[in-house]
Amino acid sequence: MHKPRLYPEDQARVDAVTRRGVNSVERKPFRVWTLLGVILVVLTILSGISFVIARLEGVV
Repeated sequence: MHKPRLYPEDQARVDAVTRRGVNSVERKPFRVWTLLGVILVVLTILSGISFVIARLEGVV
């Protein structure tokens, strides 16, 4: 077993802070695949726009 990093009174203060305010809000679980999908869609759209601009300017 590992040695605790905080004294019990310090850990109690940390626990009290994390139970109130922004930290006490229940959040949905982080969805990695949704984030990667959104990034892929945005990159595809930006690539398409840049390709169209390049075609219009005669670069491609």
